[in-house]
Amino acid sequence: MAVIASKCPEITVTVVDINQKRIDAWNDPSLDELPVYEPGLKELVESTRGKNLFFSTDVEKAIDESQMIFISVNTPTKDYGVGEGMAANLKYIEACARTIARVAKDDKIVVEKSTVPVRTAATVKSILEHTGNKVHFQVLSNPEFLAEGTAIDDLLNADRVLIGGEQTPEGQAAIGELTSIYGHWLKPHQILTTNVWSSELSKLAANAFLAQRVSSINAMSELCEATNADVREVARAIGMDSRIGPKFLQASVGFGGSCFQKDILNLVYIARHYGLVEVAEYWEQVIRINNHQRERFARKILTSLFNNVADKKIAFYGWAFKKDTNDTRESSAIYIADFLIRERAEIHVFDPKVSLDQMLSDLNYLNSRPADINAAKLSASNDPYAVAGDSHAIAVMTEWDQFRDLDWPRIHDGMQKPPFIFDGRNLLDRATLQEIGFEYVGIGT
Repeated sequence: MAVIASKCPEITVTVVDINQKRIDAWNDPSLDELPVYEPGLKELVESTRGKNLFFSTDVEKAIDESQMIFISVNTPTKDYGVGEGMAANLKYIEACARTIARVAKDDKIVVEKSTVPVRTAATVKSILEHTGNKVHFQVLSNPEFLAEGTAIDDLLNADRVLIGGEQTPEGQAAIGELTSIYGHWLKPHQILTTNVWSSELSKLAANAFLAQRVSSINAMSELCEATNADVREVARAIGMDSRIGPKFLQASVGFGGSCFQKDILNLVYIARHYGLVEVAEYWEQVIRINNHQRERFARKILTSLFNNVADKKIAFYGWAFKKDTNDTRESSAIYIADFLIRERAEIHVFDPKVSLDQMLSDLNYLNSRPADINAAKLSASNDPYAVAGDSHAIAVMTEWDQFRDLDWPRIHDGMQKPPFIFDGRNLLDRATLQEIGFEYVGIGT
């Protein structure tokens, strides 16, 4: 929305949310950080806020005054009932559709921005047409392909923007309206139009294919360790094949974020719904490998520290699921910390963008331990040297660039001996660290 406001000054963009505290934070020019950290976003918001970009809790007023409405709410995995643990929970999508239907007094274009199961648009349109005020709606699918940490550039220089709509004159007119917005900065060949069902499925498919590559190279990393091969060299060799390419071939402690696991589980559920057992099992294996990689890394820490981490201090460098974001959803750091706390380790974390409150919230959500135990075993500091001081090991959980530039001899001198580094991102130079005196343990090396 900030990019649209920036590139389309003639369009008024209003972002609404029912959370007053959150909206107040987006409106507060005195805050050093926006509620969401994303490189370049703060500058865009500051250049458009109060001009043609507005943040409000008045949902009904925004609906009434708009011609196009983007539904951008969360679609978490169901944790109850039919489809528990796999199907998408569409209660927020339905609530939005019912509110739009109740408030709208003139024709609207409704755009699905949330990641949704195939044929959700039909559900949305049914609600709009049967519970509304007899106005006409066109429902478009416009799935998001931005990556956190590079979202602004991903949109400004998009591989493609996908718009799906009904194959009717009215549907094509609606597609044209949305195309004209993106056309302010993208070329026609970058805007792909399809039917609405293909658009919805394309988002799930894209995330599944990307996650599959991560799990594939992580599966190879375990084989590399067993055979004394180096997964970085293997990745470089296969990545030079033009049919494969080099992206998403970085072995790691596992993928995280709000999309990959949720969307694959949704894909698995859809496949099973249609009786496609083999298809479902194929995609489910991507999740299994990811979970296996996390547990394997956690067990490496335990066994390397003489099968005993009780009361030992382990420093985590990074908690966000990837660099250049403060998003922690499904971060591997949460699962590794939970494993080690069950072994009675003390976890001390440095992450440049994630607060201790968020870290504790993540742990409390994941497990059923009393919150006071998590609080006693997990701490954080804004000083990476203080976090590492007197620790038995450092686990690199997020690939923040600044970790490469730390004073590693100073860190080595302040740690318990022998000092271990568990490089969950293969971010650091193994030879240099070993020369300093670290016991280095990487992924697939």
